[in-house]
Amino acid sequence: MFKWQIDDHLELGLLEWRHAEELFAVVDANRAYLREWLPWVDGSKTVADSLDFIQRSAQQWADNRGFQACILFKGNIAGMIGFHRVDWQDHKCEIGYWLRADLQGQGIVTKCCQALVDFAFTEWQMNRVEIHCGAGNIKSQAIPVRLGFVQEGIQRQAAKLRDQFVDHVIFSQLRDEWSARR
Repeated sequence: MFKWQIDDHLELGLLEWRHAEELFAVVDANRAYLREWLPWVDGSKTVADSLDFIQRSAQQWADNRGFQACILFKGNIAGMIGFHRVDWQDHKCEIGYWLRADLQGQGIVTKCCQALVDFAFTEWQMNRVEIHCGAGNIKSQAIPVRLGFVQEGIQRQAAKLRDQFVDHVIFSQLRDEWSARR
């Protein structure tokens, strides 16, 4: 199994079949919180739905289109982070993430995001990393800002969320900006 130590209490682990029950339990326990910004939450109703997500994630990994990793805090699933889109031709990718409500505000996602950004620029030689956030999701938007991303603009009605369309704020960091910050 792929494990990536971030700090003493925090690691990333490649999503595997054995995570299905725990992943579903975390989603189910945080359903009201997560559904505010994540359209897939209402479709995740059983452990079988988590298994389906794990299957799609395994195929994404096998097809070299990125990966989805569990955020493990003190050994337990705290959330997910991964590459939603990887464009090898244009050397760009997009990071997405979510975290349990009770662990917000501890810098967990910021640390994990920084690790993925570093990975994208060093291992994959990407030129551009993007993060898309719901226009009203201030907590999520704070992460790319902390990491030195540039807000590029708003994608109007970018996603359907519970019978309405929501705007997305687009953030990006370029390789030369990342290098200058190091």
